[in-house]
Amino acid sequence: LLTACDLYRAKAYKVDAVPNTSDQYFAYIAYDIDLFEEGSIANLTASIIGNVFGFKAVKALRLEDMRLPIAYLKTFQGPATGTIVERERMDKFGRPFLGATVKPKLGLSGKNYGRVVYEGLKGGLDFLKDDENINSQPFMRWRERYLFSIEGVNRAQAAAGEIKGHYLNVTAATMEDMYERAEFAKELGSIICMIDLVVGYTAIQSMAIWARKTDMILHLHRAGNSTYSRQKIHGMNFRVICKWMRMAGVDHIHAG
Repeated sequence: LLTACDLYRAKAYKVDAVPNTSDQYFAYIAYDIDLFEEGSIANLTASIIGNVFGFKAVKALRLEDMRLPIAYLKTFQGPATGTIVERERMDKFGRPFLGATVKPKLGLSGKNYGRVVYEGLKGGLDFLKDDENINSQPFMRWRERYLFSIEGVNRAQAAAGEIKGHYLNVTAATMEDMYERAEFAKELGSIICMIDLVVGYTAIQSMAIWARKTDMILHLHRAGNSTYSRQKIHGMNFRVICKWMRMAGVDHIHAG
């Protein structure tokens, strides 16, 4: 064999029984850092939650947490902005931001959607946001939604005398479409856009790079996470997804 198995194989260095169970255990497993491509969530997850979750040797497997070496973390760009930057852009301090999602999320025309944005912001909200499955449907195409939403933001700002915002969802079928939508959102004056977790780790990293270069705040909706985080004995904990997304570069995450 030409592979240095003693160096590269995973090492289970500690096993603890799960309290009040007879057949469940916490296994602490270490991997050599050279097994992972720098700055790639896709490569990291291919090893950590890849084929190992299908092995017949285990009835169920759940990833509860990860600790990552600083040297490896530094190969990821991480989030571009923090709470201080966002507060400065909003010119609001000393209190939490108050936001909401437009409901009903599906079926509104662009004009009625923009009206909901205006009424919500005028009523006291700092932000409104698109929901995860609002993309570009026949009843409301994305350009129409963007135009009416930003019109609602501008009207609410004028009425309230303070800065307001709306998270425009740029999730689309291809990266080219997502970039086009994000660029249009920026042209309209939006300071923030959002994407869904279901677009995939590589697409999320690509959008995060774009957001950093163009000085846009990037919000992530956790759509799809419950398919692997809801079960208590198989899948993975949402805290792990949050860590990966912060490494990828999103500024904040839908975690409600």
